[in-house]
Amino acid sequence: MTTFLASAAETAPAVADPAAFSPVWWAAVVKIVLIDIVLAGDNAVVIALAVRRLGKKERLWGILLGSGAAVLMRVALTIFASRLLGVPAIKLLGGALILWIAVKLLRENTDSAKEHKEANSLWHAVWLISVADLVMSLDNVLAVAGASHGSGTLIWFGLILSIPLVVFASNLLAGWMNRWPVIVYVGAGILGIVGGEMIPGDGLVRQFLTPTPFGIHVFEALCVAGVLLWPWLMRRRKREQK
Repeated sequence: MTTFLASAAETAPAVADPAAFSPVWWAAVVKIVLIDIVLAGDNAVVIALAVRRLGKKERLWGILLGSGAAVLMRVALTIFASRLLGVPAIKLLGGALILWIAVKLLRENTDSAKEHKEANSLWHAVWLISVADLVMSLDNVLAVAGASHGSGTLIWFGLILSIPLVVFASNLLAGWMNRWPVIVYVGAGILGIVGGEMIPGDGLVRQFLTPTPFGIHVFEALCVAGVLLWPWLMRRRKREQK
């Protein structure tokens, strides 16, 4: 979904900054609201996984600081995100980083607290959230920038609107994960899809391969399987070494 929205933004025809409250302006507002709702999901999953094992007060601070960092990075990246995405290996490295974060968060949310004490650190959680948001925001800001038709006001509207959406969604998901731990695996799988989606779309990869839609879906499925199975394999290996 993020790739589709970003592609639509990149291929959208350039138009003048729409007049405030004109039909084009309102259409852009509706598009930005829908984009923010859809794209808030990926960021919310990362934040929820990162703060799930924190105390109630620290969890709130983790969500607020993580969401704030995500918005600040989107503001900075909005200026040159399209250029960055065109640089070979950016998406390849970004996708690999997302897969690593997905595995790390899954391990921290499924291993015992004794094995991963750092999972209870507020700043450790904020750091993981910031790194993941930095990667995922490259696609996200393109979609909002494209829908805004170059309007600085609409871009800021999209960025500001994303704050409460991400905060609400991540807080809700963190609560659900505590109540139904299976959602932890669902969240990690979603991050596996995000990483698996970014890698085949990288310019360097496409210089050597031309992945078909079916091939991309197969690769995404392999990434999800790898994310979900790797922590289990590591735990099994540790048990065998004891």
